[in-house]
Amino acid sequence: MKVDDTSTNSKILNKLYVDLDQNIRKNYKRSLPFGDVISDRWERAKRLGFDDGVSIYNSAIVFEPVSVGENTWIGPNVLMDGSGGGVSIGAFCSIAAGVHIYTHDTVQWALTGGKAEAQKGAVSIGNYCYIGAQTVINHGVEIGNHCLVGANSFVNKPLHENGIYVGTPIRRIGDIEIWEGEARLKYYL
Repeated sequence: MKVDDTSTNSKILNKLYVDLDQNIRKNYKRSLPFGDVISDRWERAKRLGFDDGVSIYNSAIVFEPVSVGENTWIGPNVLMDGSGGGVSIGAFCSIAAGVHIYTHDTVQWALTGGKAEAQKGAVSIGNYCYIGAQTVINHGVEIGNHCLVGANSFVNKPLHENGIYVGTPIRRIGDIEIWEGEARLKYYL
């Protein structure tokens, strides 16, 4: 490819992005990176084998195996690393922007100069969960149904269902009651 061809292609792609971005800003009041603008989030979810109605941003990173239940939303810049045992996310979940889900870490390996093995364990998130922005979920964690995890939390232990959890490290600060189609948040504080 000649330099002139590269320049022409760049101009064509830039024009496409500007046109799509203007349309999205007009209709949805947002501006997104190029990859998120040109990709279909629902189509990507289908290609990844996720259930019906799942939406995953192009900027989200997936290291398989990862399974996702129906109607779950996976936001921009999410990292789901199933390489150490798999990630399973239930139905009707919101995985907010910047969430990192890990199924392994190399802490022991690094601290022992390679003498200890990397730690591994699958991660499971139940149905009807909200995982707040910038949360990090450690390997081997199970999160029950109907859990709310606040932003910027570090989840390093199992979370029992119907709970409100926050912090680094994570702690339970309330309960969730589902009553007549509404989630009632009851805080201990």
